[in-house]
Amino acid sequence: MCIKILIAVTDYPDLNGNTSLMYIHTRNKEYVKNGMAVTVLNFRIKEKYIIDGIQVISLENFQNSFISYDAVICHAANLRNHFSFLQKYENRFPRIIFFFHGHEVLHINKTYSKPYPYMRKGIIKYCIQNIYDIFKLAVWRRYFQKMAYKSYFVFVSKWMLDEFLKSTKIDFRIIENRYSITYNCIGKEFEKAVYDPNVRKLFDFVTIRGNLDGSKYCIDIVNNLAKANPQFSFLLVGKGKFFKHYIKADNIVWLDKQLNHTQIVELLQSVRCALMPTRTDAQGVMMCEMASIGMPMITSDIQVCHEIFKDFENVVMISNDDLHVDLANILQRLEMGLPYKKNEIYYNKNTTKKEIDMIKCNNLLS
Repeated sequence: MCIKILIAVTDYPDLNGNTSLMYIHTRNKEYVKNGMAVTVLNFRIKEKYIIDGIQVISLENFQNSFISYDAVICHAANLRNHFSFLQKYENRFPRIIFFFHGHEVLHINKTYSKPYPYMRKGIIKYCIQNIYDIFKLAVWRRYFQKMAYKSYFVFVSKWMLDEFLKSTKIDFRIIENRYSITYNCIGKEFEKAVYDPNVRKLFDFVTIRGNLDGSKYCIDIVNNLAKANPQFSFLLVGKGKFFKHYIKADNIVWLDKQLNHTQIVELLQSVRCALMPTRTDAQGVMMCEMASIGMPMITSDIQVCHEIFKDFENVVMISNDDLHVDLANILQRLEMGLPYKKNEIYYNKNTTKKEIDMIKCNNLLS
């Protein structure tokens, strides 16, 4: 039997170069390879399109269609889109699968790091965010409890599960036999790539972030570490307004753009070590991709990083509060271990394959 799945998202890679939520598209391509019929419902678009053989439709397209699906998968479900959609159409789906990636079921101001001053919303918007989150979590709590009988809950880390239970205050017994922890898989390019320490290195450290303005990505820490370690060169890749408000260290080269996976893999070969501090992460796929090719990497000494990288010999964790970290000593120690054996824990065969087995499970789609 060909299982028909509808994937509900608030954004999706398109034919114009948008790579938003690429990790969902990576999953979907594997679903198709494994015999599933996948349609993506992108709430953001008005016109349908096909990318890599996968049909992406609008809400209007769905409303005018009478296709029957075996399940709907909701990624990072929000009230405006997913909840409203499910309220109207939940009866059309025998099963509902929720993937939790972060903010959608968390209390934003309590869980995430304080934004940079230039990104702060002011006391009124801060209070509005608190009120909205209280409302949001109450709505989801009631809905998850109501629909648990035909729902399944997927968390991208144990940290995400713990924070979900803390924020929603749902009794664990409600989801006890209806959840799994399945990490996001890394891109195929990173599965194939092997870090080569013998390639000529142009930079000592590299930081790659899609959004420099999110304080959780610690560009301030990277900038301060660069200033404290003038003997090293730093490459920073990503778009944002951070350096309109802070003076960039002289030894940072900033590439103000976004790169695709192929470009990133090529770039990483020219750098000695990845520098990827973080204040809050549900998993940190980019960090997983860097570490998985066997590249030396430095990240933050926080709970989720201990969970994600506990089996990686090429990762060292530092305190976010220590601005005088001895990068020279850490780099020397990491390079002494080269070359590192590739760690396959976040390969498709150990991540997405588990999702596919879960979706196909008779207990789920019976």
